[in-house]
Amino acid sequence: MTRSKLISLSVLSGFLLIPAWSMIGTGLLLLFALIPLLFVEDYFQENKHEHRSYKVFLYSYLTFLIWNIGTTFWLLNATLFGILAITINSLLMSIIFWLFHITHRNTNSVVGYIALIAFWLVFEHFYTHGEISWPWLNLGNGFAKDIYLIQWYEFTGSFGGTFWVLLTNVLGYNILKRYFRQGNLKGMLPGAGILLSVILLPIIISLIIYSTYNEKNDPREIVVLQPNIDPYLEKFGGMEMSQQMDILLELADSLTTLETDYIVAPETFIHDDIWERDLPTDPSINRISDYLLNNYCQAAFIVGLHYQKLYPSTDDKSKTAQEVPGTGTYFDSYNAAIQIDTSGILQIYNKSKLVFAVESMPYVEYLGFLRKFTIRLGGTLRSHVAQDRRENFYNCNDSTGISPVICYESIYGEYLTDYIKLGSDFIFVITNDGWWGNTPGYRQHHSYARLRAIETRRSVVHSANTGISSLINQRGDIIQRTNYWERAAIRGSLNANDKLTFYTRRGDYISTIAYLLSLLNILYTGRRIIIRKMPHLFGA
Repeated sequence: MTRSKLISLSVLSGFLLIPAWSMIGTGLLLLFALIPLLFVEDYFQENKHEHRSYKVFLYSYLTFLIWNIGTTFWLLNATLFGILAITINSLLMSIIFWLFHITHRNTNSVVGYIALIAFWLVFEHFYTHGEISWPWLNLGNGFAKDIYLIQWYEFTGSFGGTFWVLLTNVLGYNILKRYFRQGNLKGMLPGAGILLSVILLPIIISLIIYSTYNEKNDPREIVVLQPNIDPYLEKFGGMEMSQQMDILLELADSLTTLETDYIVAPETFIHDDIWERDLPTDPSINRISDYLLNNYCQAAFIVGLHYQKLYPSTDDKSKTAQEVPGTGTYFDSYNAAIQIDTSGILQIYNKSKLVFAVESMPYVEYLGFLRKFTIRLGGTLRSHVAQDRRENFYNCNDSTGISPVICYESIYGEYLTDYIKLGSDFIFVITNDGWWGNTPGYRQHHSYARLRAIETRRSVVHSANTGISSLINQRGDIIQRTNYWERAAIRGSLNANDKLTFYTRRGDYISTIAYLLSLLNILYTGRRIIIRKMPHLFGA
């Protein structure tokens, strides 16, 4: 196979991976997208005595770089760290593919392709749970627009989608390889039948679930606000907080009724340099409280909040605390959600999944000296503090539980199940997606909320400063939504649910199986290498 053909196949796989994350594409293409790259790997596998293994790494890097650029280029709209994110993500994916090739060239095809599936699932899971975390392009996320096809996520979570993608690619590749070698259509039939079953059975199951799923009738009236205040020019300096509150309360008043149960506003909306001790007397919080007392006593108002905690003594400060310049005192910064109602009790949840290099410095006990290089974005101030446990808001009238999910947290499936197991009846996602401009970024983020609705069978409210604000039912259907870059409010009813799905109870069990298979694969491959006494370890 010529170099130009190898490059063409690698490029083809890269471009086939992109449409699932585009505005009009479908995740179904993912079921075949890796086949060209698997032909590249097979060429080096069959000619392993003539080529070193690192060449597989290089060609796969081309594939994954194209995929990452084509789907997450919008990161560059907000920060040059986007270049680093795209580069590192592509690098890690290529390493996983290279490790599969190492296993393949030292064992056999069955063991090799099991390794590909297991290693990739382990990579996605580890990348989801590590302090440096960017699971945006987990393969199972690519079906976020195809909710009719993945209703079975309530049993597997999005990792089930990743497994589906990898398995169909391996089966499809082996069928085509046999055909190209034998030129016999009859020889393809058994494998084609298996592949067709693997593709169609989950789709049929999903369509049946979708058509038969009935929500328990337990409605709440919800008003969702999209104030559309420019995050670069107005929100954090160009417009007074009092003016922003005028906009928000005017929007709320345009649709709120005496039957409204919740009013939901976006991430970091209240950001007037509040110290924790001053929260009960903050003018913005009190304006919302008075608004409810004077007009809508039964409603709860959930809104994003940025506040700070001061440590009078250095003995009391946390490991994440930052110095107030020139004072010798320290403070922590929080990106939070707050529920304000007429009970007089402020319920607060602090965002726990923080965006690397924007809201947090990972392994701060070792890398704290780099914290000054983190980016001010979304109301952040170098580094936020994470809350180490999930916490719901509860309605003072009927004890309805709300999962207050802040922006980036909504892409973590198993993470959200912790809220549900604590008694959450709804998921409320508050975000500020205007940073990414009119790009696929805000659309991708919104679509991931539909995955969480299916996995947990919870209705989802999505409130964005700008981007897409919406009401999503338990099947992942968008009931109402706003458009990008418009000041708007929507009102509708969504049903509460207190039942736990299989995935909510079991979490990412598919990844647990993948860890075991990966360990067995590594041990088996290592044993084969040692027994053969290979002179060049790992095919080098």
